[in-house]
Amino acid sequence: MNDAISALRRILAESPSLCTPTFVANVQREIESSLNMKQVLVENTDGVQYCDAVGRTVAYSPLSESLPIPAHTESITVVKLGGMDMPALKITQAFGESRRVSAFVPLVGQTQAGLAQGLTSAAMMRISLTNGTPILSVGSSTDFDRRDSNADFISAQSFAGEMPLKVEYAIPFAMARAGYTDLDVGLTIMACILSAGFLILSLNYVRRSRVPAFDLERAIARGEIKPYYQPVINLRTGELMGCEVLCRWEKKNGQVVPPGAFIDYAEVTGLAMPMTLSLMQQVKFDLGDLCQMMPDLKISINLFEGHFRDDSIVEDVQAIFGNSPISFRQLVFELTERHPLANSAIANSVIAGLHALGARLALDDAGTGHSNLAYLGTLGVDIIKIDRIFVDMVKPGTTQVPVLDGLIAMAKDLDCEIVAEGVETEEQALYLRARGVVQAQGFIFAPALKIGAFRELATALHVTKEPRSRIENIVASAA
Repeated sequence: MNDAISALRRILAESPSLCTPTFVANVQREIESSLNMKQVLVENTDGVQYCDAVGRTVAYSPLSESLPIPAHTESITVVKLGGMDMPALKITQAFGESRRVSAFVPLVGQTQAGLAQGLTSAAMMRISLTNGTPILSVGSSTDFDRRDSNADFISAQSFAGEMPLKVEYAIPFAMARAGYTDLDVGLTIMACILSAGFLILSLNYVRRSRVPAFDLERAIARGEIKPYYQPVINLRTGELMGCEVLCRWEKKNGQVVPPGAFIDYAEVTGLAMPMTLSLMQQVKFDLGDLCQMMPDLKISINLFEGHFRDDSIVEDVQAIFGNSPISFRQLVFELTERHPLANSAIANSVIAGLHALGARLALDDAGTGHSNLAYLGTLGVDIIKIDRIFVDMVKPGTTQVPVLDGLIAMAKDLDCEIVAEGVETEEQALYLRARGVVQAQGFIFAPALKIGAFRELATALHVTKEPRSRIENIVASAA
């Protein structure tokens, strides 16, 4: 069962969208390499099936209610799967607000008759959910229920690690006394179950101690991943040109976790996909009225390499912003240069789809990653964002920074707009302004702001020009 959970997570991590050829291929690979997983199904909360591993309707019927798996985001349901005699477990992971991805595994790898043959004569075994729902009984269930008040029975119970499953085993004392060998087999079975549970708990503890997961899945579902907005300022006029949407994890206890602590984990596990959708939904509500008041305001949203493996992100953008006050031409989607695109053909299709909507594409962290001039020329980016490490090269008294100057010249040769990141000093703002860089963001202007503070700043810069703010004074001195 834990193997099925791991397989399900690998499928979702390696499949940016559901029911695509990539998703189906990943599902089939996991099933082929698994001894137990029989099927994977995508459906909605109403049970409407979208796709599965082999392209046919999956016949199953629930035998229990759905229970959460402690310390996991998955849930478990006992089902009758197709023509299988034994019950199966349906392990389900939510994907977005309405879709569900489920893996089906047999409860045990034997038939009920095979289990009965393996038990000592007159022994009984029962498997149930921890809420008391019975799943499977082998032996006399009547005697099983009487064992607690009957000293003639020896019994034991165990739990399947973190799974909400309970296994009970009982044997008449007389039978145990008559055949110690058989008793040893029964106790060995129970010892294996207990050891397996302990191993699962130990592995989970190690996993938690080494991987900063922080229950990120639950944080996304609870809306704890919040957008923060870093202003992009016009270096010539001091006007607000737009913002970059950054994220912070605001925990219920008030702790704010910076993105560097969880972004890499989100990318590796595939959680970056639902996290981006959640952020876009919040952006729509946060900035709708500002975008109507300021039709030239640009909103930059970060995408990950996984978004460029199929074109579902284009459909998501269209669904979220299609009927909102934010127009597509006000959207800029940022692709980091630090991670190369795995499939340039599909990536170009995604970029073309975003361009067709009217959105633009920015290359983030320019100069720090894998691209070259020829690659940038074919990628179709509209904006190049110069990384802060190059801006930091501008020190008091600096008259020339060849690497920074080269990046600016490259962007101009590609007819791309330029945004400088990490501007923290007046010298840096003046240097960039003198070389024709118009847009900049950084702490000298403002850090990433909560929506309330950003709205106040945007409204103030839009409504009045007097008295001049510190932002405007800085950039005015460069004119």
